[in-house]
Amino acid sequence: MAASPAAEEPPPPAAHSPEPGPDSRAGRLSFCTKVCYGVGGVPNQLASSATAFYLQLFLLDVAQIPASQVSLVLFGGKVSGAAADPVAGFFINRSRRTGSGRLMPWVLGCTPFIALAYFFLWFLPSFSSLQGIWYMTFYCLFQALSTFFQVPYTALTMLLTPSPRERDSATAHRMTMEMAGTLMGAAVHGLVVSGAHARNRCADAAPLGPAATSPDATRLYSIAAAVIAVTYPVCSGVLHLGVKEQPEPSAPASSQSPGFLAGLGLTVRHPPFRKLVISFLFISAAVQVEQSYLVLFCTHASQLHDHVQSLVLTILVSAILSTPLWEWFLQRFGKRMSAFGICVMVPFAILLAAVPTAPVAYVVSFVSGVSIAVSLLLPCPLPRSMLPDVVDDFQLQHQHGPGLETIFYSSYIFFTKLSSASALGISTLSLEFAGYEAGACKQAEQVVVTLKVLISAVPTCMIFIGLCILLIGPAPKPQHLPPSQDTSRRLSLRRRTSYSLA
Repeated sequence: MAASPAAEEPPPPAAHSPEPGPDSRAGRLSFCTKVCYGVGGVPNQLASSATAFYLQLFLLDVAQIPASQVSLVLFGGKVSGAAADPVAGFFINRSRRTGSGRLMPWVLGCTPFIALAYFFLWFLPSFSSLQGIWYMTFYCLFQALSTFFQVPYTALTMLLTPSPRERDSATAHRMTMEMAGTLMGAAVHGLVVSGAHARNRCADAAPLGPAATSPDATRLYSIAAAVIAVTYPVCSGVLHLGVKEQPEPSAPASSQSPGFLAGLGLTVRHPPFRKLVISFLFISAAVQVEQSYLVLFCTHASQLHDHVQSLVLTILVSAILSTPLWEWFLQRFGKRMSAFGICVMVPFAILLAAVPTAPVAYVVSFVSGVSIAVSLLLPCPLPRSMLPDVVDDFQLQHQHGPGLETIFYSSYIFFTKLSSASALGISTLSLEFAGYEAGACKQAEQVVVTLKVLISAVPTCMIFIGLCILLIGPAPKPQHLPPSQDTSRRLSLRRRTSYSLA
């Protein structure tokens, strides 16, 4: 599931500047503008969804890279994406306004490079000795450029209009389009490459030896990559033509906030924030491992090869449809009760490892999607979730000016990306120790056992550890702040949200 922090926003308007009323036309955005803004976020979600489910399978079975090198590729790419978050915020905040605005040039400038990086990530070069370096380079480039694309795009919400009501409406359109992009990414990519993993490719291969990569597999993956890569210039063009970036209002001198490093030091020393981050390090890593290894498990450890595409779509549809239900449950029963929804998939994942049949697999996929929705909803800055309560608790204790909300969100995203990088790197390395043979039609029994452990025992342990950390001790409760202060803080966090399963 990939979200990126937005550039630091100006403080809310002074008390004497009333918010435009619901009937006022000042700052109102047209429906076309909101749709064009939402379209701009689709490519990143398409690409992130496809890589989350299929990149590992491509590197191991099509590119036939050793599992140890795949481990380094996945770890290096995720780390580069995590490191790019604060770097992107630093440079974008210090960029000057141009004729197209201050943020739009970053989006447009990244577009051709990220499209090329994504295409070559799925391209099979003619040489074989340096393939690991090839994929490491382009995966790191893709992750870093994706961040440099997403940060200014998300921050653009604040510069569409001075009306908070219209900003929230634009954010709703963006998140709707991003959810659709998440679903379409896995669907389109999976449908195109489904023929690359047909059973008949192993007909003439040795049972335990590698099967040669067919030209059809290479061609199909290149077509799938090209289809998604071309959405970057198309959607960026729609964004540029349909959205006009407004000038930024100047911030009053009295609302200075600490610098990034000083603010980061303050946030990581805040106990409720440390507990929240550490708990979701384990939970987000569990979700990432479950997503990444389901396709490999269905391919090599069960007879579910023909159901891979349908299972992936079941997970995504379930996650998207259950998000509103879990938000209602969150408001009705509270955060701690909702947190138990994350562990719903645990018994079903264990059941799938023990009984890998199609009916069980579909039930597990549906329940996994429900758990993924909970894991996304609880930590992310949506209404009545946990991170705003932590920020409110911090602000009441320290009384700092605006701007630290961005640091809280940036550091949360940084640590969760780092956690996903470590989990994927270590788990893929375990396949190397188990004797995984890249491109083999049938893997050794030790590999089958390892895949079963990776989709059942490993996520189960990480989820329970994360929940224990989250539920032990008192949690910060929603504070009764002045309405204008409470609303501005929560809205500033909501506008930085990006729905992603990657």
